[in-house]
Amino acid sequence: MLPIVEKEIGDLTETERGLIRILELLELERQIGVRMRGRGRPPRSRIAIARAFVAKAVYNLPTTKALLERLRSDPTLARICGFGKTIPSEPTFSRAFAEFAQMGFTQRVQEALLGKYQKGRVVGHISRDGTEIEAREKPAPKVKPAPKPKGVRKAGRPRRGEKVERELTRLDLQTKRSLEENLKDLPQACDVSTKRNSKGHMESWTGYKLHLDVADGQIPISAILTSASLHDSQAAIPLAQMTARRVDSCYDLMDAAYDAGAIRAHSASLGHVAIIEFNRRKGGEQRVFSPCEAQRFNERTTVERVNGRLKDEFGGRTIRVRGHKKVLTHLMFGLLALTADQLLRLVS
Repeated sequence: MLPIVEKEIGDLTETERGLIRILELLELERQIGVRMRGRGRPPRSRIAIARAFVAKAVYNLPTTKALLERLRSDPTLARICGFGKTIPSEPTFSRAFAEFAQMGFTQRVQEALLGKYQKGRVVGHISRDGTEIEAREKPAPKVKPAPKPKGVRKAGRPRRGEKVERELTRLDLQTKRSLEENLKDLPQACDVSTKRNSKGHMESWTGYKLHLDVADGQIPISAILTSASLHDSQAAIPLAQMTARRVDSCYDLMDAAYDAGAIRAHSASLGHVAIIEFNRRKGGEQRVFSPCEAQRFNERTTVERVNGRLKDEFGGRTIRVRGHKKVLTHLMFGLLALTADQLLRLVS
């Protein structure tokens, strides 16, 4: 498409060239129709608006208002997105974005993209990690657990000779359930979480947590958005189930937060080798990687680089929408642009 567009529009900047290549790779028009179903006046073409949201991520524009100002002042960008002489209003963009979020549009585009360019490829390493996503919304109130009925034993050390059955944890249950059931079980409401950063200081944020599986070459394969307070390990098995549907891989690389027997066993059941940083719990033995495991574990930095690029270059730090579905859609537009950019880099 690039030579045809240059012949029609004229000279293009490097960013505009990159945007055209990304849009050509994503093929958004295959996942959405020009006319939406329903009665009444048909809405404007959603294809051009979807392309504009990809452009928003590529140009790292903070708000939809900034995107509209750029489209109205830059005829070349407007034509690349597919707009005519007029640009839809901000409410039209907002309604279209809500429709994209409701129909899971960005997730469908990602799945189709990976199915076309990654199907049949054997991935050496899948790197898994979670990262904080700050949101501008009020955290949901904490739900108090229901009181235990009378006669149910309280937590604590059992009496001598008493046998107590261990309650199944979420990880135990996840190994027996399907991906769809596991995704429904994960909390999705906005809340507050606290963690220790790389410098050893405690920091907190209000919003969500994005869990990613990234293949060699910094290509995002799977993404799950949960409440900020969810521990990283609770999303490991659903991520592995989602990734296994999309690519074939050999090694699963995770940090110490994922050091759990259920996660290691599930990885083995998929035919993978789990290389997980050891979590030295209180009173536990200190274990170290073998030389070959240590060398492979160094590849886990790919997921950290993807997290950094998403936040710094593709709008991951400028969340202005509210609600789980809309926040996920905003992040997925950035991930789509990032995935297409990395695929193009590998080809070049």
